[in-house]
Formats: sequence, C-alpha cells, structure tokens
Amino acid sequence: MSDANIQMHESWKTALKAEFEKPYFAELKRFLQAEKAAGKTIYPPGSLIFNAFNSTPFDQVRIVILGQDPYHGPGQAHGLCFSVQHGVKPPPSLVNIYKELQSDVGITLPTHGCLQSWTTQGVFLLNAILTVEANKPASHQKRGWEEFTNAAIQQLSLQREGLIFMLWGNFAQQKAALIDERKHTILKAPHPSPFSAHTGFLGCGHFSKANAILTARGEAPVNWQV
Repeated sequence: MSDANIQMHESWKTALKAEFEKPYFAELKRFLQAEKAAGKTIYPPGSLIFNAFNSTPFDQVRIVILGQDPYHGPGQAHGLCFSVQHGVKPPPSLVNIYKELQSDVGITLPTHGCLQSWTTQGVFLLNAILTVEANKPASHQKRGWEEFTNAAIQQLSLQREGLIFMLWGNFAQQKAALIDERKHTILKAPHPSPFSAHTGFLGCGHFSKANAILTARGEAPVNWQV
C-alpha cells in the first residue's frame, strides 16, 4: 500500500515507511473506510488523525507524552493526546495536568484545553490509538493503530538520542519496553485521571524535570503555558 495519500509530515513518512507496506495497515484503512461508509461518526476528523505527526516532525521531537485513546465527544479530539480543541471544556485528566503544571512550573491555569503550542516546541503528543467511534471509548482498539504507534515509538528510540518519555499510568508504562533507556530518559507517574492523579501524578514534577534536562544540555526549555 502506498503512503502517498497519507496526510503526514514527510519526516515521519520516511521513518515509518515500512509500516505503510504491511498488511495490518491496509486492514486498518479498510476498517476505517467501512465504518465511515456505514455512516458512523469517527473522531478526530480525517485531516487531524495524524495531527501529532504533522505538528512535530520526527527530527524535532524532544519530549514524548503518551495517551491511550482519542476523546469520543463532539469537537474534542484533534489528534493530540490529552488536548481538546478551543471552545471545548478541558476534560478532567487535562485539568489535573494543568494543576500539576501550576504547582510544578508556575503556569497560570488556562481557560482552554488546546495543547497545540507544545507541539511546535518538540513535544510529541501521541495517542496509542488514533481514531474512535463517537461516544464509544476504545472502540478502535486492536485494529492496527497500536502496531503503528508502537513502531513510531521504536523508531524514535532507535534513530534519536536523549529524548524524554513521560509515561503516565499502566498502559503508557508498558511502552517502556520499546524504549532504549541507555539513550533516553523515561519518567513514570500514575495517570492524571481523577481516579489516580492523587496517587502520585500530582507532585511528580515531570515538567520541571524535563526542562532541567533540556537546559542542562543547552537547549531551550519548553514553555508549558498555553
């Protein structure tokens, strides 16, 4: 299968070229086309499925934050984990991320939930699953997206050095097996969900730790204010 019609930054197309040729990717595409043909609403919109890959080119990634599944409500998902589009109320997990940012690096609590400004500073906001059916969380699990995004993590681990991976919750932490810890930094904490944030996400200090690592090697820190 050709990657010519995939709306993705060329740097990522090069890094993931082998994936587009694999049977699972053709199956995934067929599944999505069939769902759409059946009249089902899929989030995010087609042009935003690969937003994370378009917003942060492969060679510009500095920090990776991993999510699981896109938001499944109208107007929320736009292809960046934990982020929602302007005009949409920040979901509970994002509210807790903002609380941690406020106590950790002193941001002013934002009134919106759009994290797009992080992506241009090298923060790759990757969901393991890139699409979802409206109002059906995890409905596109085990359709091939996990294999594709695992490959993205593996290529970053293999081809890049000194990246910082923020793995929040058990699901994200399982991805540590894909990352070479001799070359990269892995920061682990509980998930920012209201069910678990109080067990160690709040107070984890990941944002200041990441900036300290970047600053120590002469790179610009991330401006986490959105």
